[in-house]
Amino acid sequence: MRESQSRFIRQLGFPAAVASDRLYAALMFQPRVIGALVAIGIFSQSAWVFLALSAVLVWSTLVPTRNPFDGFYNRFVARPRRPSFGVAPAPRLFAQAMAAAATFATGATLVLGATKTAWVLEALMAMSIVAVLFRDFCGPACLYHRVRGLLSSKYALAASAGRVC
Repeated sequence: MRESQSRFIRQLGFPAAVASDRLYAALMFQPRVIGALVAIGIFSQSAWVFLALSAVLVWSTLVPTRNPFDGFYNRFVARPRRPSFGVAPAPRLFAQAMAAAATFATGATLVLGATKTAWVLEALMAMSIVAVLFRDFCGPACLYHRVRGLLSSKYALAASAGRVC
């Protein structure tokens, strides 16, 4: 396992002890699906694609035990070959919430006819997805850790054990 993959797993809130190629593959399923849906939304310039994706991401954040991405992965991909994973840790939930906000904002700007603003938001989402898929870097999860570090002195102890961002 590459160091970037292990760091990505830790960024999303999973302990280093459980980092494995299987967990990495499981965690990459959701960004790949979201990336494909965002690409469809960008090429079609359909507000409804972004708004529907936002609704699914809000659901996934508010009811993590019923995350449709994890449910699909656990049922159809993980069952025969890989162990499934449980409820998402806080950094992953925060990243899902940020993605929900970005997709909602993009959908809303398309509904309102603010095309240039939608292009900027789409570009930012595309860059974020590329960072996750090709650099193993989740910006919102890293932001979660940075803010948590500012608010908690316990983070200094955790940071000395290994940087996550």
